[in-house]
Amino acid sequence: MKVVIPAWMQPIYDTHHFAPAVIDGDYLRCSGVIGIRPDLSVPEDPTAQFTLAFENLRGVLAEADLTFANVVDMTTYHVGLQAHVGAFGAVKDTFVPAPYPAWTAVGICELAVPGALVEIQVTARISL
Repeated sequence: MKVVIPAWMQPIYDTHHFAPAVIDGDYLRCSGVIGIRPDLSVPEDPTAQFTLAFENLRGVLAEADLTFANVVDMTTYHVGLQAHVGAFGAVKDTFVPAPYPAWTAVGICELAVPGALVEIQVTARISL
């Protein structure tokens, strides 16, 4: 197993002891990614937060020389799923190309970071 850590996420890895992603055979398995800034704050605006989450995830994928085209499975965890699923879907569609990966959306009551509305977990195939 090889750990994948973008430079700005190293302090999170060191403090909380989890890898942003690991390479497991032919797959990159990403931990849940939140729309968090390097200072650990989150935007209040849901669309801005969802966009930042996908940008952060793009950075994790890029660290392993991958893109959203490599994603084969996505699970998203939402605080206020019904209130935000439309806005989230619109943002997702600007990042994730066809053919679309498998996707499961789960409504939850809270996330580890106060104010966070979504956490995105993906599995990406290393070779297409």
